[in-house]
Amino acid sequence: MPKFAYIAVDSAGKESRGTIEAPNQAQAVAKVRSQGLFPTAIGAAGGSDSSAKPSAPAPGAKKGVPAKKSVGQMKIEIKLPKFLRGKVKQKDLTTLTRQLATLVDAGLPLLRGLHVLQRQTPNATLKEALTGMCDSVESGSTFSESLSNYPKIFDNLYINMVRAGEAGGVLEVVLNRLAEFAEKAAKIRNKVKGAMVYPVVVLCAAIGITGFLLVAVIPKFKDIFNDLLEGKPLPAITQFVMNASNLVMQNGLAVVGALAGLVVLFKIFAKTKTGHYILDVAKINAPMFGTLIRRTAISRMTRTLGTLLASGVPVLQALTIVRDTTGNEVISRAMQNVHDAVKEGESMTAPLAACKVFPPMVISMVEVGEETGALPDMLIRVANTYDDEVDNAVAGLTSVIEPLMIIILAVVVGTIVIAMFMPMIQIIGTLGSQA
Repeated sequence: MPKFAYIAVDSAGKESRGTIEAPNQAQAVAKVRSQGLFPTAIGAAGGSDSSAKPSAPAPGAKKGVPAKKSVGQMKIEIKLPKFLRGKVKQKDLTTLTRQLATLVDAGLPLLRGLHVLQRQTPNATLKEALTGMCDSVESGSTFSESLSNYPKIFDNLYINMVRAGEAGGVLEVVLNRLAEFAEKAAKIRNKVKGAMVYPVVVLCAAIGITGFLLVAVIPKFKDIFNDLLEGKPLPAITQFVMNASNLVMQNGLAVVGALAGLVVLFKIFAKTKTGHYILDVAKINAPMFGTLIRRTAISRMTRTLGTLLASGVPVLQALTIVRDTTGNEVISRAMQNVHDAVKEGESMTAPLAACKVFPPMVISMVEVGEETGALPDMLIRVANTYDDEVDNAVAGLTSVIEPLMIIILAVVVGTIVIAMFMPMIQIIGTLGSQA
C-alpha cells in the first residue's frame, strides 16, 4: 500500500510530521484528520517525484509562514496591475467567510486558517488581501484591524461584526452569521434580478423590432404610398409612423446622442444626495415594483440590524452601520432619526412610526422586542417574514409582467402594421372605383 508523508497541525497549532499508509491521497487526508490533525501538506513518500513530498521549512522561517522555495523549485509568478485584476465577488467572499468559520470552529488557530485559505483561494485580489492579513495578524494586529486595511473588500458591517466577535470570544459564531447574512441577501438579490430578466428581454426585443421596422421597412412603404396616392394625405397614424421613421433615419445619431446624454445626466443626478433621495422615494412608491422594493429594503435593514445586535455590536454603532449600508436613502434617513432618538434615551418605536415607511407589523415587533429584551430575535423574525413576502411578490410580479410585456410588444408592432395597411386599403378602394 502506498505511503504518504504529511505535515499537519493540531488544535493548538503545533506542527507535526509523519507518514501514513492509504490507497490514495484522499484517504490519506481522511486518516490524518481522523487523528484530530489538520493536514497542511501531503504527498507520496519514498517516490521518485520529490515535488510531491512536503518540504521542510527553511532555516529561520517563521512558524505558520510558507518557506521560500529553493532555486530548483522556484516558481515564477507574474502579477497583473491592480486595475486589471478582477474584483472580489460577493459569492467568493461568502465562501471565504464560511470556510474560515468552519476552520475556527474546529479549533484551528486564526492565523493558520488564514494561511490555509490564502493558499487555496483562486481569486488573485482576495489572495493578496489574505496575504496582507496574515502578515498583519502575525505582527500583532487583531483580525478586525487587518480587515480594515481592505475597505473595498470588507465593508463596515463585516469589520464591526468581527470586532464584536473578537471582543466576546465568539468569532466563529459571528463569521457564521456573516455567511448566513450574505447568503440570504444574495438569495433575495438573485430572485429580484431573475424577475427582471424577462421584462428586459422583451423590452430589448420590442426596441430592436421597432428600430428595424422604422429603418428598413417603413421607408419602402413611403415610396409606394407617394407613387400610388399621388399626393393625397395619409391617415394620421400612418403619418405619425412616417415622421418617426424620418426622425430615426435623418437624425439617428442625434437621437442616440440625446438618449446617451439623458442617461449620463440621470446618473449624475442619482449620485447626488437629493437625487438619490428623490429616486428612492419614487422607487418605493412605484405602482408595480414599489411594494417589492420596499419589502426588500425593510428585509435588508431588519436583518442587518438584528445580526449586528445579536453579535454584540452596541446599538448606536449598529444603527450607524445600518444607516450607511442600507442602500436606500429613505431607510437611511429613518435610521438616522432612530439613532438620534436612541442617543437621547428614547425608544426606536416612535421615530420608526414617524417616518411612515415601515408597516405597523414592523413597528409592533420592534416595540415588543424592546419591551422584552429580545429585539435581535424580533428583527430577524421580521426579516424572515419579509423574505417570504418578497418571494411571493416576485412570483406574483412575474406572472403579471409576462402577459403585460407581450401586450406592449403586440401594441407597438401592431400599431406599425395597422399604420402601413390603412393606406393600402385606401389605395385598393381607389383602384376598385377606377375599375
